[in-house]
Amino acid sequence: MIKKINTSDFLNLAINHPVFDVRSPGEYLHAHIPGAFNLPLFSDEERKIVGTAYKQEGKQPAIKYGLEFFGPKMIPLIDDVKAFLKKSSSSTILLHCWRGGMRSAAVAWLLDLYGFEVYLLEGGYKAYRQHVLAVFDLPLRMQIIGGYTGSNKTGMLHQLKQMGHAVIDLEHIALHKGSAFGGIDMEPQPTQEMFENKLAVIVYQLYLAQENKMETNCWIEDESQRLGKLHIPHPFWNSMRQKTVFFLDIPFEERLKHIITCYGNLDKEKLITAVIRIRKRLGPLESKNCINFLLEDNVQEAFRILLQYYDKTYQKSLQNREKPDEQIQTISLESIDAIENTHKLLACTKNFA
Repeated sequence: MIKKINTSDFLNLAINHPVFDVRSPGEYLHAHIPGAFNLPLFSDEERKIVGTAYKQEGKQPAIKYGLEFFGPKMIPLIDDVKAFLKKSSSSTILLHCWRGGMRSAAVAWLLDLYGFEVYLLEGGYKAYRQHVLAVFDLPLRMQIIGGYTGSNKTGMLHQLKQMGHAVIDLEHIALHKGSAFGGIDMEPQPTQEMFENKLAVIVYQLYLAQENKMETNCWIEDESQRLGKLHIPHPFWNSMRQKTVFFLDIPFEERLKHIITCYGNLDKEKLITAVIRIRKRLGPLESKNCINFLLEDNVQEAFRILLQYYDKTYQKSLQNREKPDEQIQTISLESIDAIENTHKLLACTKNFA
């Protein structure tokens, strides 16, 4: 018997059972429930044909087209599911399409007939997206690690995670390090929708853990709202802006050394292209000087110019909070050592609490 369930129940079952997304490959590639596997009923072209028939000829002709495509795929669909389930101990299947309509109903009927235990997501992926957007309005207890560029905040997030603390690594999810240089030699960024889906999974899990007293706070790096081509969902980013920022005050020269270590060996042309992208904000003279230093292989002086620019930009952002005097707690540090600085950060936050 096929069981239709709401999004919360569906996601709870998804912790232990496989999710199959029966939308077309193109729909799945654009964005999907994290961890779901694509089991397309139609190819992208077949979906287009059925959709066009529905609009131009009506529901019944569209169904006939769909059945023509579906018929030859019945056995391969069953075989694909059987092959996948050999890798897991589950015989339970979770299914969804776009709106919980004919595509998921057809595949669910087939797999139920074969003998699998099938659960359908009511409202389909569209309902899941409503859940994702609602997650960003949930109250989440966060502590923000701030600091100028080159403070090794990401390294401290990794250290906190190793120590068992809850963290949200926005740059890892977005596949971008935040600055104009943050996308160099990185994998392609996900779509905005997929970025939100991935972030929502983490936020929702942490929210539930906090509600169940399993976690107290989570750590997150202070970011501008934009990470490359992506934007942090506004309700979540606005919530970040309301939290206390533990600002790492690290000497300029120490941060410069760290930045050169991270970016100094990158392709020169890519670095120059990144400078050109921010030249209006950097200024014509500084842009020219920075590019000339890069052409002369004087990476240190080039990044000195860039670091001064990003320091000014971040200082302005820091002071744009509603109550900067109350929200910013400065921690003076001597180096970018992630282990040492993490222990000092935790000691400071303990005293602050």
